[in-house]
Amino acid sequence: VQLQACGGGLVQAGGSLRLSCTASGRAFSSATMAWFRQAPGKEREFVAAINRSGSSYYADSAKGRFAISRDNAKRLVFLQMNSLKPDDTAVYYCAGRPNLFNSARSVDYAYWGQGTEVTVSS
Repeated sequence: VQLQACGGGLVQAGGSLRLSCTASGRAFSSATMAWFRQAPGKEREFVAAINRSGSSYYADSAKGRFAISRDNAKRLVFLQMNSLKPDDTAVYYCAGRPNLFNSARSVDYAYWGQGTEVTVSS
């Protein structure tokens, strides 16, 4: 599965962005998909995951503000981000794993996109 993320940009605190991830390959429909992010000088961290059945899982930092969704027919994964904060500034990566279960560990994901940059100004 090859992944390509887009939708990042510059937004003011309190604003919204919608990230998209396009996947190629037939394995997408059975894969668990996730978003991770990496801020400058920090380690990559989990944001949200969604399995093939639509069951989702969020990091505490994303709960109530972010929503992950997927369109299996179009091989797309989305991350709707609302009420953005300067702390959300990071490069956001789309990731996938050939497994039914969600995971917050980056080592569990075999497929990675190139990342899209999100900058939230105060």
